Amino acid sequence: MEKFKEHFEANKRMWDARVGVHVKSDFYKVEEWLAGKDMIENMTLDGLGDVKGKNILHLQCHFGQDSISLARRGAKVTALDFSKPAIEKGRAYNEQLGLDVKFVEANVYDIREHIEGQFDIVLASFGAICWLPDLAAYAKIVKDYLKPGGFFLLAEFHPFLYLFDFNTKKVAYPYFEKPNMEPELDDDEGTYTDGGEAMAGGSYFWPHSLQETFSAFLNQGMQIEEFKEYPYSPWNCFPNMVETGNREYVFGGFEVKFPHTFVLKVRKR
Repeated sequence: MEKFKEHFEANKRMWDARVGVHVKSDFYKVEEWLAGKDMIENMTLDGLGDVKGKNILHLQCHFGQDSISLARRGAKVTALDFSKPAIEKGRAYNEQLGLDVKFVEANVYDIREHIEGQFDIVLASFGAICWLPDLAAYAKIVKDYLKPGGFFLLAEFHPFLYLFDFNTKKVAYPYFEKPNMEPELDDDEGTYTDGGEAMAGGSYFWPHSLQETFSAFLNQGMQIEEFKEYPYSPWNCFPNMVETGNREYVFGGFEVKFPHTFVLKVRKR
C-alpha cells in the first residue's frame, strides 16, 4: 500500500476534520443516540440478524455509532478506523455509556499489526469500500479475521449511484476500476452532513464494480449467501436527494427507479 500513502494521508486529514462537525450534526443525532435511539438502518440489521453474544469486527467504523449500537444489542465489538479523532470520540462515548467496545486506530490494510483473533461477523457499512484501492487484499483480510462458518456483511452504496456527479446530476465517474488502481479525485468542499459547508475538499476514492466486489470474495473461496439491491438510500447524504419514505431517499428526482444501495453477505466455508 506504499503507492497510496499520500492518498491515504489526504483522506485521513479529511476524515479527521469531519469528526467534530459530524458529532454535532443533525444527521447523526448524537444526543438522541446517546439517550438510546438506535441509528442502524433496517437493511443492515436484516443482514446481521440477531447479534446477541456474537463477536463482531467493525471495519472503518468512523466514531463508532453503529459499533456501540451493536454492543447495546448484546454483541462483543471491536471497531477499527484510521482517524484518531474518530477513535477518541468512540472511546469517550463508549466510556460514557459504560460499554466495552474495543476501539482501534489503524488503517484497515495495517490491521494485522493491531488486532488478533477471529470473529463471528465482520461488518462494513455505507461509504466504506470506495476508500480502498485493493479489494482483493481487503477480502483476504476479511477471510483471515472470520471464524470458519462466520460471515462478512457489506451494506454499501451501489456503484451505479457513484456514477453521478451529485451536484450536476450527470454521469461523471467510471463504473469500472481504473488500471493500476488509480483513484478519482474529489475536490468538493463540505461534507455529507449539515454544518460543514465551508470545509475544504481534496480526497481520493476508488470505483468498484459489482463484478470486482463479488470476485474479490469468491477468489478467497468464500460463499455468496445473500445479495440484495435497494432503490433508495437510508441516508440523506448527497446533494439533490428527495425523501420518499421513512429513512428512504432517492437521488435526482428521476422518473425511473435505479439501485442506490446493496447488501452483500458472504460466508467463510
